[in-house]
Amino acid sequence: MINDNVVRQQILEIKPYVPGKPIEEVKRELGLDEVIKLASNENPLGPAPQAIEQMKKTAEQVNIYPDGNVHYLRQKLATKLGVKEEELIFGNGSDELLALLGQTFITEQAEVIMAGTTFSEYRFATNIMGGKIVTVPLKEYTHDLEAMAAAITPNTKLIFICNPNNPTGTIVTKDEVDNFLNQVPDDVIVIFDEAYYEYVANPAYPETVDYLADYENIIILRTFSKAYALAGLRIGYGIASQKLIDYIERVRQPFNVNLMAQKAAIASLATEDHLAKSVELNQVGKEYLYQEFDKLGLEYVPTGSNFILVDVAEDSTRVFEELMQRGVIIRDMSAFGYQTKIRVTVGLPEENEFFIEQLKEVLNN
Repeated sequence: MINDNVVRQQILEIKPYVPGKPIEEVKRELGLDEVIKLASNENPLGPAPQAIEQMKKTAEQVNIYPDGNVHYLRQKLATKLGVKEEELIFGNGSDELLALLGQTFITEQAEVIMAGTTFSEYRFATNIMGGKIVTVPLKEYTHDLEAMAAAITPNTKLIFICNPNNPTGTIVTKDEVDNFLNQVPDDVIVIFDEAYYEYVANPAYPETVDYLADYENIIILRTFSKAYALAGLRIGYGIASQKLIDYIERVRQPFNVNLMAQKAAIASLATEDHLAKSVELNQVGKEYLYQEFDKLGLEYVPTGSNFILVDVAEDSTRVFEELMQRGVIIRDMSAFGYQTKIRVTVGLPEENEFFIEQLKEVLNN
């Protein structure tokens, strides 16, 4: 009989990632004709029209392996960011890059520091390599960089900073990061996960690319999944010193970024007007939702991203399930230890309005 001894013991420490429910699954299970999904922080505006056209053209070429070096996207992105082409690495979404970071840097019992409430894939990348997770509680829903610096030991290998943080949407500021980096030893690698970078409007937010000139131990992760609306194509990228990139490249699989993703990302970079529309739509949606939450007397965390953590003041699982029955998929935050909180992605105006209508009815039941 197969038992747990057949697998690496680190595997037993891992809880499978549970994504937001797909629209089609909810329609099928509940017999609904109309369902909106505000659970996975996707861009409701969709990809730029130019990116869609490029995808259509590329469909005829998918019998050929993609460019394993991501040459043309690498060129475009390096120019946009003002970095060298050798300071970039691409992945099948940022999730793959997180796994590659674990394979590259984490050894058994090496300590990895992260916030107590943050993106769960940092735990996966650590656990699968047998590393030791060191969690530092959030302070007012925000990374406590002073406490994270104090948690560094001679065994510390990596520090993950999700900025804006998922699921709280909060940011750490440039002044906080400046002070933090001055306390981090050169042989400890700091990873800034900036999946929601394009949505941040706060002028105090750090431009981490500027740190690369002075810090060789920094890795920045960004993605085309969120503001550029290419989540279904899975394409993310990392920015770091050439030395760190060279290390990570040694464990990257060939052809890990598909052809359609590369072409669509190139087209997306050339359509800044569509990006601006996405950011503006998100800002207007946030302000509407803030206003409605205030009217309902619900506490929420002001966000630098495209989602909002809101306290519904009752069992979040009940609210999640009843909203789903009404055709609205949001994220139940009880798995994060927030028993009365939900996370809602900012949608199109009509989606935001429908969500609020349904939320009012659920909370009045």
